[in-house]
Amino acid sequence: MKKRTYQPHLELFKKSVLGASIALAASGTMAQAQSDSAKLEEVVVTGIRASLASAIDAKRESTKLVEVIIADDIGKLPDQNLAEVMENITGVQITRTAGVGTGVQIRGTNANRVEINGVSTVGSGSGRSGINFEDINPAIIAAVEVTKSPDAKTIEGSVGGTVNLKTIRPLDLSETLGFVRAQGEHSSLSTEGIKPRFAGAYGDNWETSAGDFGFVVSGSYTEQEALSFRPRVDRDNINNFSGNSPSEFLGIQFMVQEQENDDYETVNLASTFEWAPSDALKFSFDAIINNQERSRDAYKIEASGVSNLRAISYPDSFETVDFGVGDVGNNGVVDAALTGRLSPDLAYDDDDPNMRFTSETNSRITDTELFRLAGEWQGDRLKASFELARSNSDTTTPKLNTTLNFINPNCPLKGGVDPNAITTSTGADNCVPYVYDLTGGSLAFGIDFENEYAPTPEQLTDPNNVVLRALDVSRNSQDNTDDQFRLDFTYDLDVLGVTSVDFGVRYNKASGEQITINDKIGNFNNLVDTPRGTLFADLLVEGPDNYGDADGRDLFISNFLLIDPDRSFSDPDGTIETLEAAFAANRELYPEGTGATSLNLQEDLDPYYQIDEETSALYAQANFEYGILTGNVGFRYLETDIDSTGYAPSIGGSDRSLITNSSNYDFLLPRLNLKVQLTDDLLIRAGYGSDIRRPDFDDVRIGYSFSQAENAAVSLGNPGVEPEEVDSFDIAAEWYFAPSALLSVGYFHKERTNLFGSYYEGAALYPSDTTTGGLERDATQPCEDGGIWNPEVIPNTFGDPNSQGLCVDFTRPENVEGTTKQKGIELQFQYDLADFEDSLGWASGFGILANYTFQEFSGDTGEDTTSGRGLAVLGEVTLPRGLLDFSENAYNITAYYEKYGLSARMRYTWREAFRSLDFAGGASGSSTFSFPVYNHDRGQLNASISYAVTDQLSLGVEAVNLTEEDITQTCVSESGPVCFSGYPDRRITFGASYRF
Repeated sequence: MKKRTYQPHLELFKKSVLGASIALAASGTMAQAQSDSAKLEEVVVTGIRASLASAIDAKRESTKLVEVIIADDIGKLPDQNLAEVMENITGVQITRTAGVGTGVQIRGTNANRVEINGVSTVGSGSGRSGINFEDINPAIIAAVEVTKSPDAKTIEGSVGGTVNLKTIRPLDLSETLGFVRAQGEHSSLSTEGIKPRFAGAYGDNWETSAGDFGFVVSGSYTEQEALSFRPRVDRDNINNFSGNSPSEFLGIQFMVQEQENDDYETVNLASTFEWAPSDALKFSFDAIINNQERSRDAYKIEASGVSNLRAISYPDSFETVDFGVGDVGNNGVVDAALTGRLSPDLAYDDDDPNMRFTSETNSRITDTELFRLAGEWQGDRLKASFELARSNSDTTTPKLNTTLNFINPNCPLKGGVDPNAITTSTGADNCVPYVYDLTGGSLAFGIDFENEYAPTPEQLTDPNNVVLRALDVSRNSQDNTDDQFRLDFTYDLDVLGVTSVDFGVRYNKASGEQITINDKIGNFNNLVDTPRGTLFADLLVEGPDNYGDADGRDLFISNFLLIDPDRSFSDPDGTIETLEAAFAANRELYPEGTGATSLNLQEDLDPYYQIDEETSALYAQANFEYGILTGNVGFRYLETDIDSTGYAPSIGGSDRSLITNSSNYDFLLPRLNLKVQLTDDLLIRAGYGSDIRRPDFDDVRIGYSFSQAENAAVSLGNPGVEPEEVDSFDIAAEWYFAPSALLSVGYFHKERTNLFGSYYEGAALYPSDTTTGGLERDATQPCEDGGIWNPEVIPNTFGDPNSQGLCVDFTRPENVEGTTKQKGIELQFQYDLADFEDSLGWASGFGILANYTFQEFSGDTGEDTTSGRGLAVLGEVTLPRGLLDFSENAYNITAYYEKYGLSARMRYTWREAFRSLDFAGGASGSSTFSFPVYNHDRGQLNASISYAVTDQLSLGVEAVNLTEEDITQTCVSESGPVCFSGYPDRRITFGASYRF
């Protein structure tokens, strides 16, 4: 048997229609072939240089605008997270959860598509972008392509770009592939030690009498702990102290010390089998299997009841904040509490402020599969191919959240009742004194140990001093599937400059089904319903005491108890059994209690949905060449039918039945790409294309669900939401001024109609003499002044805690009327000193890559109007919503060195401020004055270094967020009050890889 000779990293992208290419890497060696008319001449270069050479070659040959990142070695993309890999590309910014890249914005939008080997993928939730980036280890990916200017063959569904993740093709291997890698990762904020990472691959191909066969398999196992500290302070009420200066100010409403902690365990497997019976015929089968368990080990310490002291609590110092709008203060400029103490006054309020400990395990377990069977045949002029594929994602989101109230032994119980004579009116919380210092946006607070009522550290961790207020359990599931079939043809021509014609058809059926199974015991307000911690002491653990590790703060709560989140995730049934036994034992102690003592987990029919979507599409495209001008022009036509199924309301107590809302749409999408080769080193390219973006599954659902929490907004669906439409224009100039060097500038313009928006309406707040906070909501239907009736709410601050049902806030998806326009400029530069080796010697190993993006938008993006607390503080204010997660300016700069077996890379990424709905500590629009939150400018430094000990063995270290940059979020405007802060961890990964 004779092995095929093939040079992978050049040919991989010669076979693709690519555009702008960026290749970044950290270590390893690669072989690259360049051909002339007579023979193949092998040129061996190392890591980054090889990737850049392949990228430059592909960029110069392409017609449409595509960015690509190539792995410099098997399983070695430049970052440990695919979202962070994408951040290397001009026009791309990312968002993070607990410091880990999870969201990708291409040209200012999250509305993008993700493919694997050209096959549409499905995600774990209701979104339509495809597989979650954190679900895939970059170790199994050979290259990442981002299409910004589509041709007619490109599948519809993206506003910003289409991301195609490519795996290794076995018939492209020039030699037997074998490698293994072992690494460990450490988080600067973790208390759990080093987490392991393993990856490996094997591949080979053979020539036989039956044709050429190839097989490759790659896989990875990853454990990761991602942490971020996110304090929250609400200052969304107006306090008035006549005779003081200032007399009017924003007082403290609520304070939260939150830790986000996600533990990931991910298994990825990618395999491909290829068979080429002849030079004209080839078949392939791909299988991509991913499994991820993300267990959330998060906690929140809530300083509750703080707002009830606003009439008697005067701060020690203030800061001036500027909302930029509103009736408050001087045209929105107002003083806000900065430092001070919140001391109990039992004569005024006998149980506030109080303290709660919440343990959250909002986890996710996702099994994703992608199977692809494909074949292609090449005739004299006609090329034909088929593809049959299925993408599936089964996700369960087990949740076991618990809330403990702290009972301060140094403060009387509510009403001053003797603990030995607890009655039905004895409250399940009592006073705790606090001190706060919000200087510099730190949002720091802790227990005021100088106060006479202060508990000791020992009392804070005594199981007898906590009671179980709430047990919230759900076991929801989401099943998403996309079945796909396509036929593609290419016919070679030589007629009037037309070189070939592409045409084809595609059919797919996408579906999403969500099932909700849940129940809750709690939000109890009386001790007779809340068991003491001594009844479930074996579940209690002390919480982490390292909240000061991120920024060195001394003021935080370091002594507290939680129900063990690890046990809640690993043994939920045993945890529930213990807690139900505690509720039952408490009922024996206090038979006069009325609260539930056991869960009744069953399906909640209200939020159920089944969305079925069938699409038929066809396309035709002419490829042409006229002297220095090459390009393609064509169209894509599609028809889609949608069925949205959910449960109808019960009529007269009858059983509920499923109802279906059906709709359909069709679009004709013209597309054009041009390239003009002005000189050997200078070219101009342009593109125009139309596309659509389908609404998420939960946007078009019929049902919705309620929460018992009075501040939780009800999320409604809207089956009438239509696809967003986008028309895009691109033009770019590229100058290849030296080998492996590039300077390019591009301009893009987009017009978006039917933009997706979210309507928010807050429940009205009225002055009250019966609630301790002095405000209440409507407790009767139909909520004439705003909000929606929630029959399940148990009021806390805004109503009678002994009642059930309240008007609450709600959100609803909608299409924004009018047109939104985006335009931007993208700059890219790359250069290395490799050609100066004779004169520079060791210094010739240096290189640099840089890109910069400027973008702006105008037109209709929807509006947000104050309601609830926002209305009470700012008055009636309406502001344009703008595009969320949209930064006007962003750049990244990468400097690298590669020589003598040493590879080092340092990348600094910066993005300008943007607005988002990323709220901390369980907040909603009610806490942010009815508007999105304003995320301030932020930069991040990542670095890596590796050394090739031998041709086979390499050692390396990588660092993410090297300088531990924090996050600042303000309400309403950049100069508004800081409402959330974030302190992500620094992650260090070290290890070794070996090639066979």
